Amino acid sequence: MVRQIDEAWIEDAVERYRQIEARQVEFDKAVHTVEVTVRSPDGSVEIVVNAAGTVTDVRILGPLHTRSNTELAGAVRSTVAAAADAARWAREKLWAETFGAHPSLREV
Repeated sequence: MVRQIDEAWIEDAVERYRQIEARQVEFDKAVHTVEVTVRSPDGSVEIVVNAAGTVTDVRILGPLHTRSNTELAGAVRSTVAAAADAARWAREKLWAETFGAHPSLREV
């Protein structure tokens, strides 16, 4: 049994693949450039993280002489955890913006 090749379908599939590849490149660049800043609840620690999850800056705000090592370490830990959540949120938002309007392969 010989199958017919639908040239138009193949061309359309190749074009969709190229669009997906281009959007993936765009997404990969964006996750490394979009940054989110998170502060500890007490305002003593600020962490900047990109959407890829890389911490790009850590800032200790205010005087340290009034804080114990344990208090500062706790603030850093909680802020790092919040920064990881913020990076995940930013990545999901970028993904939706980049690929959300793209039709599913099942829809074609």
